[in-house]
This record gives sequence, structure tokens and C-alpha cells, in this order.
Amino acid sequence: MTAELQLSLNLRPMQDGDIDSVLASERCTYDFPWEAEVFRECLRVGYNCWVAEMGQAVVAHAVMSIGADECHVLNICVHCDWQRMGFGRRLLRRLLKLARQRGADTAFLEVRVSNAAARALYAAEGFCEIGTRRGYYPARYGREDAVVLALAL
Repeated sequence: MTAELQLSLNLRPMQDGDIDSVLASERCTYDFPWEAEVFRECLRVGYNCWVAEMGQAVVAHAVMSIGADECHVLNICVHCDWQRMGFGRRLLRRLLKLARQRGADTAFLEVRVSNAAARALYAAEGFCEIGTRRGYYPARYGREDAVVLALAL
């Protein structure tokens, strides 16, 4: 990411008014996007929901839960027009910093076996593979396995 883009990116807590933009990112990035009600419920129960903005445009978002000394990164999505610029990494680092501040000692997440870019990001940030969830994700022709990753905080 260029220094100019780095400085222009604003990370802030997600609000209900962001959901339409968040859904646009989900739909252009994923074959099986989350629905609006899932995001509303995450906001309602107090999960850590964040967006990344360039100007007034929401270009990425992330959702994490924290409890029992651990956090679970539930969703990181970068709009398809803004990928490979480091925005996902910035959001991930923000989530992990918040988790540490709130006393979590381990971070967990699942990622599609086929998502090489996300797996490379998580490996570069220190996550280690600890297992597989068979048939965890919907796929065009059935189900896809998830790799379970963990990071000591």
C-alpha cells in the first residue's frame, strides 16, 4: 500500500448505516455473502464490528467476537475493487490489538481451503493451522472445508 493510501484509510466502528455498503462488499467478493440481518445481530450483541473507509466509501469490514480469554475473527472482507492494498491486514491488526486490550490470549478463525490470498495473509501475521472443519462452507457444488487457524496473543 502506498503511504498516501495508508494515511487516507480510516478505521472506525461499524454502524447500522454502514450495512448497505458492507453488503455491497460482501456481494462483489463472496459467492455466499453474509446477509444484512447477520451484521445487524453482530452489532446488536456487541461484537467488534469495524469498517475501513477511503473518503466516504466503505472499502472493507471485519467482525470479531471476544469471550472466555479468546477471540474469534468471524469475517474480514475487502471490496473487490480495493483488494491487495493491505486493507485486510490493517483491519486484522486492529482486531487483534483490541482482543489483546480486552484480555484475549488466543485468536481463532476459519478460512476456506481455496482462499490462498487470505491464508497467506494469516500465515504472514503468525497464525498456525490447528485443524480442519469438513464441509464447513457452502460451495457452488456442495460444501468446502475450512482450515482452522490460531494465534497466541
